Amino acid sequence: MIIKNANVYSENGSFTKKDIYIDGERISALGSSLDQVIEAEGMYAIPGLTDIHFHGCVGYDFCDGTQEATKALADYEASQGITSIAPATMTLGNDELVQIFTNASTYKSESGAALVGINMEGPYLSYAKKGAQNGTFLKQPEVAHYHRMQALSGGLIKLVSLAPEEEGAMEFIKELKDEVIISVAHTTADYDTASEAFKNGASHVTHLYNAMPAYTHREPGVVGAAFDHKKVNVELICDGVHIHPSVVRATFQMFGEDRIILISDSMMATGLEDGEYSLGGQKVNVVGNRATLADGTIAGSVTNLMKCMKTAVSFGIPLESAIKCAAVNPAKRIGIYQDYGSIIPGKYANIVLLDSKLEVKTVILKGKCI
Repeated sequence: MIIKNANVYSENGSFTKKDIYIDGERISALGSSLDQVIEAEGMYAIPGLTDIHFHGCVGYDFCDGTQEATKALADYEASQGITSIAPATMTLGNDELVQIFTNASTYKSESGAALVGINMEGPYLSYAKKGAQNGTFLKQPEVAHYHRMQALSGGLIKLVSLAPEEEGAMEFIKELKDEVIISVAHTTADYDTASEAFKNGASHVTHLYNAMPAYTHREPGVVGAAFDHKKVNVELICDGVHIHPSVVRATFQMFGEDRIILISDSMMATGLEDGEYSLGGQKVNVVGNRATLADGTIAGSVTNLMKCMKTAVSFGIPLESAIKCAAVNPAKRIGIYQDYGSIIPGKYANIVLLDSKLEVKTVILKGKCI
């Protein structure tokens, strides 16, 4: 296959008009016998996106713990230009977590987005900042428990969230910092506690601003601590609900495009109409692009990552920066950049063609148009 005359997103963060050659599942340096030619004049060619934090879509949730659900998630995400995924778990009972991780370990990515990891969001969180997590199943961070879940998953857990103020959290961070990405999340931590967590080896923040103390001039909290520790990456939900556009712009100024990872945090209503759904066993009401629990708590998003990226651009974030935060940075963060996240020879041919309005026109998944 050859994609001709596309404005191709390059590893240096700019667009260059050129052709892309594909040989089998991967991008090649030179064309050979070509079975298909795609004319992409006037289109952007960008790497397939990687969502490292979402829960569900099209009526399914990763926590359903079934092959059917995982495949439905993978197929929908790929259709939207998200070609690799690391879905997130919820705070659930032990039997449910066992089923979820065991199911993931046996899943084979034969169609749709590749399952490249799992984001273990809970149960090591703060009750006071649990958000849409089920408080019944919260527990203190426990290394042995994490190791059991990781073994069941077949080593798929790439990120694990915790509230650093919880008993045992600092010991957990110190012991596991070289095994898994530890993310500060759903927390009441102040600046000093968050800073201690980062010094001990935590290197990530789950959905910045949400489920944590506000960033203020006298109490900068997790946000300020993350800013001061330059190796920390932060997740950002740009769905137009979770974070005001002004704060999105300010965050890009504060952290820079290299440290921000766009996520969707989407739940099962994504891709469907308004109505009543569930998240972590709790009822969620969806109206427009807002999903809430009965008490009004925001319960994830109903916007996929491609639309979040487009929304970030509508907020004034340069397209090049938005792509970096949705395709490049997440692939680097979870250690899959050797195969995903950019359009260069040798990597999987996961390419999305966007028109001038950033609407998805073509998705190429491992060399095949889907």
